[in-house]
Amino acid sequence: MNILITGTSSGIGLAATEKFLAEGHRVWGLDVAPASLEHPSYQHFICDVTDEASLPAGLEPEILVNNAGVQGSADDIAVNLRGTINVTERYAFAGDASGERRELGRTPAPRIRAVVMVGSASGHTGSEFPAYAASKGGVAAYTKNVAGRLAPQAICNSIDPGGVSTELNRPVMDDAELWGRIMDLTPLRRWATPAEIADWIYFIGVTNRFMTGQNLLIDGGEAGRTEFVWPD
Repeated sequence: MNILITGTSSGIGLAATEKFLAEGHRVWGLDVAPASLEHPSYQHFICDVTDEASLPAGLEPEILVNNAGVQGSADDIAVNLRGTINVTERYAFAGDASGERRELGRTPAPRIRAVVMVGSASGHTGSEFPAYAASKGGVAAYTKNVAGRLAPQAICNSIDPGGVSTELNRPVMDDAELWGRIMDLTPLRRWATPAEIADWIYFIGVTNRFMTGQNLLIDGGEAGRTEFVWPD
């Protein structure tokens, strides 16, 4: 199948690209940075998901993975939410995406089978930088919007990771005190690897054919961490 993934130069996006390539699919990657891998079935486009005019024309993916994102920057909402909307409206739906009213009644693109959003546990808990949490909460709601508009032809779900061992998280991963505090809140006592999140992306995008409109929390149990306090 033809797969389109955003944010493919590092982290979860790179791991997802490697997973789909290993499974024999063709992958188109979008990123503001140059490609970090070479493969005969991979084609890389340098573009900015916040700029609709920069998105490449002529791509007709069967699976779309919205992964591009930033954290703790002035562009969190623009990249994480508006960028996700730009890419989805361009490639998952047919025709011109200009205008809110036109978006509401648009039909699925002929070849689209699944859209996978990469959200965040922060969209469930609010525990993050304010704009980042708001952007990922918006992705969770937009996932349900897209699922309703793509049905019955295609599905749309989000995977919402908690901590993932990527370069983006070095500020806490390399600080022993902060890392210890995080692990105290994480029942599984570790974070996910990018490859593990890539497996989830592949499962809900390719293997799954019935679940849609869901936001899957994958956080090692952190969001459900509670302590029952009662006298001895």
